[in-house]
Amino acid sequence: MELLSFKKDTFEICTDKTKIDAIAVHDFLSNHSYWAKNIPLETVQKAIENSLCFGVYQNSIQIGFARVITDFSTIGYLGDVYILNEFRGKGLSKWLMKTIMSHPDLQGLRRWILLTADAHELYKQYGWKEIQRPERYMEIFNSEVYSSNS
Repeated sequence: MELLSFKKDTFEICTDKTKIDAIAVHDFLSNHSYWAKNIPLETVQKAIENSLCFGVYQNSIQIGFARVITDFSTIGYLGDVYILNEFRGKGLSKWLMKTIMSHPDLQGLRRWILLTADAHELYKQYGWKEIQRPERYMEIFNSEVYSSNS
């Protein structure tokens, strides 16, 4: 797969996993996200290794991230999307979503999936909608998987 890089002013979005600061991603997910509190560093590293990743950088410092879990044929799951608080309001989330949704290896997928508690309006701008038939969806969800008691 071709590595892609897009630049705008002092910012860059890049799919090169070797540039990803796994420690920074882990810090955000483990300490600042609502969806992956206390996630172990090893889990984050394995997730990066097994996903199509999009790093967001300012002057080579990681300020955002997203990853897509996909077979590159039929389905994609978008997850772990974030821009650090101090960089929000600059259009970076929109640029990141546009970059992800236009990635050449993600075109023609039959289904995209994501979970969000607070960014519905952002995703709707890129064609995302509420689940059409929720009665067909099932899940196994362990909200305590990263806690020290599990």
